[in-house]
Amino acid sequence: MTADVIGKGLKTVIGMVHLGALPGTPLYDAAGGFNRLLDDALADLEALQAAGIDAVMFGNENDRPYSVKAPPAQLAAMSAIVAAARPAIHVPFGVNFLWDPVASVQIAAATGAAFVREIFTGVYASDMGIWAPDCAGALRARRDLGCPDLKLLFNINAEFAAPLDTRPIGLRARSAVFSSLADAILVSGPITGQPAAKDALHEVAAALPDVPVLANTGVNFDNLKEVFAVADGCIVGTHFKRNGDTWKPVDPARAQRFMDEARRLRG
Repeated sequence: MTADVIGKGLKTVIGMVHLGALPGTPLYDAAGGFNRLLDDALADLEALQAAGIDAVMFGNENDRPYSVKAPPAQLAAMSAIVAAARPAIHVPFGVNFLWDPVASVQIAAATGAAFVREIFTGVYASDMGIWAPDCAGALRARRDLGCPDLKLLFNINAEFAAPLDTRPIGLRARSAVFSSLADAILVSGPITGQPAAKDALHEVAAALPDVPVLANTGVNFDNLKEVFAVADGCIVGTHFKRNGDTWKPVDPARAQRFMDEARRLRG
């Protein structure tokens, strides 16, 4: 499946399949094991696809506290879950291993994903300590693993972190495209489920008239029209969940209502 759904003016909605905590992490459910992780992922996937989602993305949001380097057990487990879910996936899909861009590309190559979301550039003071992602390593992995068409979605302002780079966000976004070959730029809020600052989203969109720009966090039914007026799409996780709780399963009714509104706005 290709990532053709990500492009200028398409107003794409990517829905998150938040995996349960993976083996080796503090919140891992050893009693439920792999089968529980897969069953929960398939249930969220089914609800999103039934609502008419444009694409889905698998992420390890529950692996708290996060690491900036993927442990082998988590990398293998996430790859296995996504691979096992593949027969049920009917839309383009992506992956995101928090917060390791090289591991995200490796999982994508192993599972046939069409796109990857991650922090690829910059240096941050974060909940995980000083954070400097390996963008060059991720792009070399994309080449070496034989997936040159894999789209890389650069989150330009990380959640749970603040950039040590003092350049304006629009300039950082332009620089990421020019020097680091970003396929699309994502603009985030300060934490999962919180919207990106309006001025930041406008600034990045104005700086990149020919590159897809997506809102990465905090998009909901009430602000979707405003987001679509500026961005080329959005990634939605928390709003689709029961009671808008990031850690709950996808609520089919919330997802359906949101996608009905997305289709109406797209005409």
